[in-house]
Amino acid sequence: MKDFTEGLKSGLPIGLGYLSVSFTFGIIAVKYGLTWWEAVIISMLTVTSAGQFAAITIMGSPGHYLEMLISQCTINVRYSFMSISLSQKVNKRFKGIWRFIFGFMITDEIFAVASSRDNVSRSFFAGLCVLPYIGWSSGTLIGALLGNVLPHSLMSALGLAIYGMFVAIVVPDMKKGRSVTIVVLIAFALSCLFRYAPVLKNVSAGLSISICAILAALAGAILFPVSDSNDQE
Repeated sequence: MKDFTEGLKSGLPIGLGYLSVSFTFGIIAVKYGLTWWEAVIISMLTVTSAGQFAAITIMGSPGHYLEMLISQCTINVRYSFMSISLSQKVNKRFKGIWRFIFGFMITDEIFAVASSRDNVSRSFFAGLCVLPYIGWSSGTLIGALLGNVLPHSLMSALGLAIYGMFVAIVVPDMKKGRSVTIVVLIAFALSCLFRYAPVLKNVSAGLSISICAILAALAGAILFPVSDSNDQE
């Protein structure tokens, strides 16, 4: 019980952050034609901010099944690597079906908090997931319901919140090194090409996001390879 309570405390700031971001998702989901309960179900069954925003963009276009598959795999594949990394820190009771259940709640923020511990118990991780899940689901519900009440100008302004979150995530890393800055600029340039170039602008939003992400990451790997510290020269 002590570990569970400690997990709840650690998850509180994550839950508050998810509440504000998912509020924006609820508003945008309704804007794209989804009902409030459809938006809530999406948040309850996926819990992936970037994946959900990309998904409703494709659904509103409308997009294609293959495009949806490619975009979601590209955006969410990082969670597989996070799960593998975190599996090295869980205790012996955290195994079997419990890994499948709690693996559903692997997000960037939850992974960061859990991986900071030397040993992750099943009770701690369960507590860590509770408030973020409630915050993400309830925030979507509030945003979806208020999306039908708030004026259009305010809804448009709140829609910018997700971009502010992305900027807040990217800019600190850009300040740490030139390599991150260059990769971000490459992604920005590619996005502009897909937005304005005569032929590329016909590519749908979801597919263009996936292509830009893959090409920018590939450019970063080629231009700024990370050497293995264990390699012997």
